Amino acid sequence: MSEPAAGPGHSLLAAERISKSFGEVQVLFSVDFDVRPGEVHALMGENGAGKSTLVKILSGFERPSAGRILIDGQPVTLPQNGAAEALGIVLIHQEFNLADHLTVAESLFLGREIGRFGVLDRKTMRAETRRVLDELGARIDENALISSLAVADKQMVEIAKAISRRARIIFMDEPTAVLSREETALLFKQVRRLKAQGVSFVFVSHKLDEVMEITDRVTVLRDGQWVKTAPTSDLDGEAIAQLMVGRELSSLYPAKDEPDVDENVVLSVKGLTTAYVKDVSFELRKGEVLGFSGLIGSGRTELMEAVAGLRPRLSGEVLLHGAPLAPLAFREANGRGLAYMTKDRKGKGLLLDEGMTANLTLQSIDRHVRHHYLDPASEARAMARAKRRFDIRVRDDKVRAGRMSGGNQQKLLLAKIMETEPDVIIIDEPTRGIDVGTKQQIYHFIAALAREGRSIIVISSEMPEVIGLCTRVAVMREGELVGLLEGEEVSEQVIMRYAAGLKRREAAA
Repeated sequence: MSEPAAGPGHSLLAAERISKSFGEVQVLFSVDFDVRPGEVHALMGENGAGKSTLVKILSGFERPSAGRILIDGQPVTLPQNGAAEALGIVLIHQEFNLADHLTVAESLFLGREIGRFGVLDRKTMRAETRRVLDELGARIDENALISSLAVADKQMVEIAKAISRRARIIFMDEPTAVLSREETALLFKQVRRLKAQGVSFVFVSHKLDEVMEITDRVTVLRDGQWVKTAPTSDLDGEAIAQLMVGRELSSLYPAKDEPDVDENVVLSVKGLTTAYVKDVSFELRKGEVLGFSGLIGSGRTELMEAVAGLRPRLSGEVLLHGAPLAPLAFREANGRGLAYMTKDRKGKGLLLDEGMTANLTLQSIDRHVRHHYLDPASEARAMARAKRRFDIRVRDDKVRAGRMSGGNQQKLLLAKIMETEPDVIIIDEPTRGIDVGTKQQIYHFIAALAREGRSIIVISSEMPEVIGLCTRVAVMREGELVGLLEGEEVSEQVIMRYAAGLKRREAAA
């Protein structure tokens, strides 16, 4: 039975009958939501369900079209563009809100600098930054420039910034998407510490195991409407998933098709070495889904960027269909049938201010040129084909990519690389930041591509994903390939032993 939103007297922050429209498109329909003192409240739903819009409204980054917001039972109009932090409301953005040219310490104190007589007290700011980072267990230099940090370290700086602001309510939108298990455990330790002090959290995540571990209540949205609010203890992961998608997810992963061992080797990597990756060799067969697993910092992305021609090689050889592929030759690799799908869809994969069609055909533009001019009819046919094939769902065909849900963005990115008609596809973090229903779709897309005879490499930080999709799994640690597993060895326990350095063997291709 659904639990209604608590009354204003019991809520630190409450939304009553909140609706939101962008032009003629309505994305929230009379939603109720509340946060109680000292609780972690999960906000769940498929991509496009309205979670991020509701979070932006409750943190002052968007205005509701209808409804009201209450703090401590009193109606308020939240100041915009982050000024609600003065009321104790802090949002950790899904997209980093950091200035690359500032140091870590300067970022933490941006807008609330410590100083005397017009002079910044940098020593105090650095010391306070160091204290917060140490609490989080983050080994990040407080003097480092933001631009020099890895993605996971930038996420920890965002979290440290929120924690340092002594907030009453912290909204966390996919905070663990780029964190390792160890970093996630340290974050949750700080969440529990602050929760005991009365700080409240709204936790937006697609990771059902983390929701079950850290939250007190769960609210599910579907298609912009409230579906259910209940104590986390009354639910399980399967029940939440079913509420999100409105149907049972009986087969999250498709059946594996074992490739014929006699099938041709389509990609052969021999002794590849970069500034970080050390002497890696492996082979990929036709119709195979080969997984690459390992902890954050293991070198998986660096390796595949070098294979695809996006990162320099110091030594080694890449053979595509038996012929050498030159270093730093991404266009050549693409033209010969190798496609690389980045894990950073917003930073490197899509042009967020452009429409769907411009994004779809950007990498394959030559295919849509007639007599030296771009052919809109050809592009339109490609867009219709991509929407149908990858189930891209939008209310407005002219929507900019940045306005699309994460799941639709990921489908558009996959459609974009498939427009080049590759037969070797490298997919880095195929389901990062997308909901369970869209995950299922992506998994079935990958399996269908393999059945067509295409060869796929999947890089993933989610071990169930690697195990559920891949027939063989390569495990990397500190830039080295330490294990190549197949059959019964493809299990979470064995993969973790290799990834953690507890086990090692010569990886034969």
